Amino acid sequence: MSTIGDNNDQQYSGSGEEITSTKEECTSCEQNNVDNIIKGFDSTAILDDTTTCASCGKEGSSADMNTCNKCKSAKYCNAACKRKHRSKHKKACDRRVAELHEEALFKEVEPEECPICMLQIPISDGQSTFKSCCGKTICNGCICAMLEREDLADQLLSHVCPYCRTPLPEDDKEIIRQTKKLMGNGNAKAFDMYAGWYDLGEMGMRQDYQKANELWLKAGELGCAAAYFKLGGSYSRGTGVAIDMKKAKHYYELAAMGGDVKARYNLGCLDGKAGNIPRSLKHFILATRAGDVKALNRVKHGYMNKDVTKDEYANTLRAYQARQDEMKSDERDKAEACYRRLEAEDLLQTMIL
Repeated sequence: MSTIGDNNDQQYSGSGEEITSTKEECTSCEQNNVDNIIKGFDSTAILDDTTTCASCGKEGSSADMNTCNKCKSAKYCNAACKRKHRSKHKKACDRRVAELHEEALFKEVEPEECPICMLQIPISDGQSTFKSCCGKTICNGCICAMLEREDLADQLLSHVCPYCRTPLPEDDKEIIRQTKKLMGNGNAKAFDMYAGWYDLGEMGMRQDYQKANELWLKAGELGCAAAYFKLGGSYSRGTGVAIDMKKAKHYYELAAMGGDVKARYNLGCLDGKAGNIPRSLKHFILATRAGDVKALNRVKHGYMNKDVTKDEYANTLRAYQARQDEMKSDERDKAEACYRRLEAEDLLQTMIL
């Protein structure tokens, strides 16, 4: 008789008999293993989720504890203990809140991608388009590519959204209707777009800075970082609100946390103006790593002044180039060339008139 594996466990007969085990339980049965684990399971060893009240020292379940609303670290057995301990906890709480704020502010954010080509949306203005039909922001390269692929003689194909294939709106009223529908569904960019119309007095709307700021605030709360940037600009310039640089910086910070590169650059400028050069350069380095050429010039200037080390500058340059490469494609280059040509023709027409 030949054996397989452990001679003490399993044996196999050359006559074709099945594998048998000398153990009392089947070694291949997962349920036996599970049962054994349960029998020896100590619930307190793994599920011990008890914590101590920071005020009175009473122990309790972490889930049932009343957590500090600001720092999220101190726990109390009830609201009364939280209030009683507030004066002792305030300094540590404020310090921890500041640390959390700094961590969030200087954290690199993954860039938005075009839903068609999956490349990063260009950070320069005029290189992507928001579609009111589906609520997607599409790079102009994908729009240009669709027009090249389709038979331009077929108007039904050449005038549809590249993403959802919905026919493009025939007039401004249809664009407004589609945008309002998106707003009803909580689309942050739709609120941002609508606010821009109020800000510029476009699409048949009267110019209303206050209404624009209200919509930008709503868009920011829904997750549109660009809207927070524009709201910060309103407070910086005093557009529809009183000039308040503290609030402007607050909204720039919210925008930067959401990945808005322009807001990050403005924060660098504000900190530099205040004399905080190291903090200013941290913003410029992050903006450069996101692909901003203006921030790159600031970092270069910092390197020349020896405020940025050689390694920091080299790493930032590599990250900048990598980000630029991520935003490039043949289709986008063609779209940019087409845009420049149309821009030049408009300028030429203006000169002729």
